[in-house]
Amino acid sequence: MSLLTSTQVPDEFDRNVPRICGVCGDKATGFHFNAMTCEGCKGFFRRSMKRKASFTCPFNGSCTITKDNRRHCQACRLKRCLDIGMMKEFILTDEEVQRKKELIQRRKDEEAQREVQKPQLSEEQRSIIDTLVDAHHKTYDDSYSDFSRFRPPVREGPVTRSASRAASLHSDASSDSFSHSPESGDRKMNLSNLLMMYQEQGLNSSPDSKEDEGTGLSMLPHLADLVSYSIQKVIGFAKSIPGFRELTAEDQIALLKSSAIEVIMLRSNQSFSLEDMSWSCGGPEFKYCVNDVTKAGHTLELLEPLVKFQVGLKKLNLHEEEHVLLMAICLLSPDRPGVQDHERVEALQDRLSEVLQAYIRAHHPGGCLLYAKMIQKLADLRSLNEEHSKQYRSLSFQPEHSMQLTPLVLEVFGGQVT
Repeated sequence: MSLLTSTQVPDEFDRNVPRICGVCGDKATGFHFNAMTCEGCKGFFRRSMKRKASFTCPFNGSCTITKDNRRHCQACRLKRCLDIGMMKEFILTDEEVQRKKELIQRRKDEEAQREVQKPQLSEEQRSIIDTLVDAHHKTYDDSYSDFSRFRPPVREGPVTRSASRAASLHSDASSDSFSHSPESGDRKMNLSNLLMMYQEQGLNSSPDSKEDEGTGLSMLPHLADLVSYSIQKVIGFAKSIPGFRELTAEDQIALLKSSAIEVIMLRSNQSFSLEDMSWSCGGPEFKYCVNDVTKAGHTLELLEPLVKFQVGLKKLNLHEEEHVLLMAICLLSPDRPGVQDHERVEALQDRLSEVLQAYIRAHHPGGCLLYAKMIQKLADLRSLNEEHSKQYRSLSFQPEHSMQLTPLVLEVFGGQVT
C-alpha cells in the first residue's frame, strides 16, 4: 500500500474554514497524518508512534488539551490525536523521509538549472530594444493630442469653400504650437530637410496644409494631414534605429519613401479596436471607420485587406518590444527601390531580426511559429503598400484632389512605383 504524505488534503476540506488544530486548538499548518493539526502536535504524534511510547494520565483520563496545557498530559494528548483520526500508518520511515528530502532538493536543482538554461538577451540586445521602445514613445503620442491641430474631419457631404477657409484658419491658429520647426517662408518641408532636422532635434512641426476647393472626398484634408504628421513621426523613429544614421542620406530617403506607409500601418494597430473594426485616436471626433477612409479616396480593394491585416496583427498579442522591432525590421528592408548599399542595410536588418528571435525565445516558450507569423505580416504589408501606391497615383492625377495633399505626402508617395 502506498503511503500518503503528511500534507495530503481530503476532498471534503473547505479552504474557507479557519485552520485550527484538532488536538490543542492552536493554529494548524495543514493535514498531517490524516488530520488537521499544528506543527507541535504533528511532531508529538510522530515521536510517540516511532518510540511506541506508553503514557499514563495522572488524573482521570479525560484532560482537556489546549495550546497552553498540551505538555501537561501526554496520555490525553495522544488519545486526542487518535480520536481526531491521526494514523501511524501515514508516518514515513527515516528512509522514506530521506528519499522525500532528496526528491524535493532534486526538483529545486532542476528548476534552478532550467532558469540557467533559459534563453537570455545579451546586454547589447537589451540595449537595442530599450532604444527602440524609447524612440517609439517619443514619436508616438498615444493621447493623440496633436490630432486637433489637423484640418478638421468632415464626414458629411463635400468639403465646401467655407470649410476650406475654416480649415486654413484652424491651421493658422495652431501654428504657434509647432513653432519648434526651423521652417522659414522660403524653405518648404520636404524629406531631406526633415532628415537634417532630426540629426539634432525631434520634430514638432505641423503638416503643411493648402486651402482646398470643393471636393467630394470630405475626409481627404484631415487624413492627408494625419498621414503627413505620421510620416514625420516615422522619420523621428527611423533616426533612432541603431545604424540608420550611418547610412547615406540617399539610402535613408529611399528607405523612408518606400516603407513609411507600411510603418504607419503597423503603428496604427495600437489604436485599432477588434470590437468595432475602427481606429480610435482620442475623442469620438477622431474615431475612424472604413467609411471615413473611403471619403479620403481609398477603395475597398485597399481597405478590406487592411482591416484583415489589422485584425491578424492584433490577434498575435505582440509585446511592445516585438512591435517596435517589427517596425524597425520593416523599415530596414534592403530590397527597397533606390537603395544603393544593400549589404549594409541587410546587415542592420539581420541584427534586428536576431534580436527579435532572441526576444521571442526568452519570452514566448513554445512560440516557435511567432517569428514566422510576424515576418508574414511584412509580406502582407508589401501588398498593401502596392495597392496604396496605385490608389494614391489615381488620386494625385486629379488636381482637385491632389491640391488637398501636403507637400510632404506628395514627395514621399509621389515617386513610388509598384
